[in-house]
Amino acid sequence: MSSLHNNELFSVKDKTVLVTGGSRGIGLMIARTLVENGAKVYISSRKAAVCQAVAEELSKIGNCIAIPADISTAEGRAYLVNALKEQETGLDVLVNNAGANWGAPFKDYPESGYDKVMDLNVKSIFFLTQDLLPLLLAKASLEQPANVINIGSIDGMRVSTLDNSAYGVSKAAVHHLTKILAVKMQGKGITVNAVAPGPFRSKMTESMLDAFQKQVEGVNPMKRIGMDGDMGGIVVFLASRAGSYVNGAVIPVDGGMHLLSMV
Repeated sequence: MSSLHNNELFSVKDKTVLVTGGSRGIGLMIARTLVENGAKVYISSRKAAVCQAVAEELSKIGNCIAIPADISTAEGRAYLVNALKEQETGLDVLVNNAGANWGAPFKDYPESGYDKVMDLNVKSIFFLTQDLLPLLLAKASLEQPANVINIGSIDGMRVSTLDNSAYGVSKAAVHHLTKILAVKMQGKGITVNAVAPGPFRSKMTESMLDAFQKQVEGVNPMKRIGMDGDMGGIVVFLASRAGSYVNGAVIPVDGGMHLLSMV
């Protein structure tokens, strides 16, 4: 039986990774940790100037390349996939992080907002993973699989008290889509897992945490919100040899908040 040291077991060095929505919030936390640990990281986001600026900043500590694209549309996904294929013949890790939220009371919830949330949070994951399958297969093996890591939410595991109904629906769909894809990939040397973050400070959660961070921390079993290393660490685990036998899992990273019925 072979043994691996920690620096090999948890290594993502020289892996090629794509992080969608990688220019801010949780996506940036993930991208930064991967870059710091020696991965070659492509980040994609809708705002080209911001995406490029973040890639330049992360390139000071490692290898990061920007491919701006709006993956909520078929045209944007095609642009991203083709741009990546021009530079890489294989992809070790796909982190499907890009997401949107829309807040409105149920009685006033607009169809346009519902469609925006579902198109980016669910549909784009399905089709981007489909489109990138050839690149993932090029790096896949049963011993060291390629990895698809979908970013869900604890709002897909329990009912939030916030007026963001479509967001919770979309993240529950992400969790189940993860399980479906894990089965569809059987025998291909590709794992598919989801991470379900709790409260982290990001542009999406900024206004909520500005108003309620102390209350959120008060009910969280860990008595704090998430930090950068919390998200980066779980993705490094899933993308490394250490996580190679984890498949079809939905892993809460929330200090235990998913154990509470409502917040």
